[in-house]
Amino acid sequence: MTNSHKSLAVFQGKNIRRTWFNDEWWFVIKDVVLAITDSKDPSQYLKKLRNRDETVNDLFKGRGQIVPPLGLEFETAGGNQMLQCWNTKGIFRLIQSIPSKKAEPFKQWLAQVGYDRVQEIENPELTQKRMRELYKAKGYSDDWIEKRVRGIAIRDELTDEWKKRGVLEEREYAILTAEISKAIFGMTPNEYKKFKGLEKENLRDHMNDLELIFSMLGERVSTEITRKEDAQGYEEVEGAAKRGGRVAGNARKETEKELGRLVTSRENYVAEPEKKRKLQDKNMK
Repeated sequence: MTNSHKSLAVFQGKNIRRTWFNDEWWFVIKDVVLAITDSKDPSQYLKKLRNRDETVNDLFKGRGQIVPPLGLEFETAGGNQMLQCWNTKGIFRLIQSIPSKKAEPFKQWLAQVGYDRVQEIENPELTQKRMRELYKAKGYSDDWIEKRVRGIAIRDELTDEWKKRGVLEEREYAILTAEISKAIFGMTPNEYKKFKGLEKENLRDHMNDLELIFSMLGERVSTEITRKEDAQGYEEVEGAAKRGGRVAGNARKETEKELGRLVTSRENYVAEPEKKRKLQDKNMK
């Protein structure tokens, strides 16, 4: 399961984390409870619900025809954590036991989310269309969006190669990605996020054109080396990843010499609104 299969959905302004697992969406249960109850402590709410509703408690234990929740890994502010998730059928059954005016709208939203995913599987172009619309709404330029979408495709192709060659664990994917990033920019993704002042945000959503281009180059070359040498197993794949990253890293250094400035930048889309606000304040004085 790669990061490309994880995403954030929004219901009435509330974020619902989800992941595509075993050919269906699995939703973080705490996020669902928070979205339809506005509870300040979703964990405590669930505990009380299970205590008073024996049927719900049985569902959590896997008794009945609905599969029990699964602990699936998500990136959080405190690092990677296993969060309890349920598939659509389980979530439907759960919200039947929650007295809330938002329950019915949530059911309709949940059904639409599942339908959209089926459409995207049958027609991958819809995924890219929705992605472009989302970035456009956030204020990104068309040129940047094209690079970002292309970068996602290159990344997916690389992780598919890793999977074919025996790299299956999320931890190994993270290490390989860190090796490529370090070879390109001299920083791991986590170090790069700190450099840009990011927390939960996606690093590549806050890269400029050149940063995206060199990220794509490193991952594309890594894919080509992996295929050319028919790398098998983690160690061989890791060697190809490091060399692919070095190719892009050397290209970055040459570019910096020509431009007389660094490619890596602290600027990001999180900082932009604050920068504009400070500029407006300055102009008002």
